[in-house]
Amino acid sequence: MKNLKIGLVIIAFFGMLSAGNAQRIVKVYPKHGTIVTTVHKPRIVLHRGINYHFASGIWYKARGKEYVVCAAPRGIVIKTLPRGHRVVFVKGRKYFAYKGIHYQKIGRTYKVVYV
Repeated sequence: MKNLKIGLVIIAFFGMLSAGNAQRIVKVYPKHGTIVTTVHKPRIVLHRGINYHFASGIWYKARGKEYVVCAAPRGIVIKTLPRGHRVVFVKGRKYFAYKGIHYQKIGRTYKVVYV
């Protein structure tokens, strides 16, 4: 009887572990050149005569009815940083980083810089 109780406790423990792992959501940053048909709530940012679409920290260029994932253009300015950004210091300077893209605070905006 005691072994049965121990066995049930072990099964319940591993069941909780596997249920906790099933709840994880992993966001994957798409590779440059990936084509998507829809972008959820993009912000359109004009930079050097080109409209870039920015959503969830990912930069896109429109191509007909599709969107192509592209590198963040250096010098482009946005008003708010993507969720999940972090503060990093490079050579004593403060930057904000998200998925390999570095932003520098300029007044109330953030500019894409290469570090």
